[in-house]
Amino acid sequence: MVLMSKPALEQFSFIRNRKPTTVFSGIPLIDLSKPDSKHLLVEACEEFGFFKVINHGVPMEFISKLESEAVNFFSLPLSEKEKVGPPSPFGYGNKSIGQNGDVGWVEYLLLTTNQESISQRFSSVFGDNPEKFRCALNDYVSAVKKMACEILEMMADGLKLQQRNVFSKLLMDEQSDSVFRLNHYPPCPEIEALTDQNMIGFGEHTDPQIISVLRSNNTSGLQISLSDGSWISVPPDQNSFFVNVGDSLQVMTNGRFKSVRHRVLTNSMKARVSMIYFGGPPLCEKIAPLPSLIKGKESLYKEFTWFEYKRSAYSSRLADNRLVLFERIAAS
Repeated sequence: MVLMSKPALEQFSFIRNRKPTTVFSGIPLIDLSKPDSKHLLVEACEEFGFFKVINHGVPMEFISKLESEAVNFFSLPLSEKEKVGPPSPFGYGNKSIGQNGDVGWVEYLLLTTNQESISQRFSSVFGDNPEKFRCALNDYVSAVKKMACEILEMMADGLKLQQRNVFSKLLMDEQSDSVFRLNHYPPCPEIEALTDQNMIGFGEHTDPQIISVLRSNNTSGLQISLSDGSWISVPPDQNSFFVNVGDSLQVMTNGRFKSVRHRVLTNSMKARVSMIYFGGPPLCEKIAPLPSLIKGKESLYKEFTWFEYKRSAYSSRLADNRLVLFERIAAS
């Protein structure tokens, strides 16, 4: 990416009245090796919809190998990266996010988690040994998927659900519609000096899937929104994972768990690389509040299939409240 003229910057979003970044020390920290983690997970999902996990079991070797492959890819000339093609739905994207006019200071690779489906166009741009990227991706995604399923089963335990795999089975299903994303946010010191504002790398949104598992390099930028609407910066930690509750999990828990609104601001001096696993259900899966979680209460959401919700979510803008169309409206 190169510095643009000021008129060209108008398509991007900025944070006005820039203040020194404040680090929030209250992010829930969950040690997955501890016996009380299931209760802490439930508390974190109810209060924040977001938490950090340690002792996660994902080998650091898998993390460093995939990050290295990602850095190598994003370092290629733009003409080489564009050989992967526009994301339709999978491929390489630059600045444009989705089909509805959202833009950010970001480039990315959107990939299916089905290794057999990674087409030849992906393999052709990864140097002399495309299998090196494929193997790094497979090792990483397999390990993170396993961790995500373990977390979902701990959540089910914490909620005292009889069926421990009620959430995790949706990710384990062969037809699971899970995706994986590699994001690269180049530094932009000249642009931020020109505008004296923080540029938006990826605009505010919630994730529509069940659960998102994020890992980034040791560069700041991620922010989450608290229940009062204020934004707080998440301290980076390249050895840990951050986990988001997605819209589908909020529905399945009848609003008990909160789908967290989050965004990424650019770092003026350092590039940020993030890797996100989005655990989604099969397209035909019906999403609705679990009966055991609405006893004595009203269901807050209509039943819908993941295909219906995905189609609705991806036809909206990033910042839209995507769930509002699926809420039950109380009788007046």
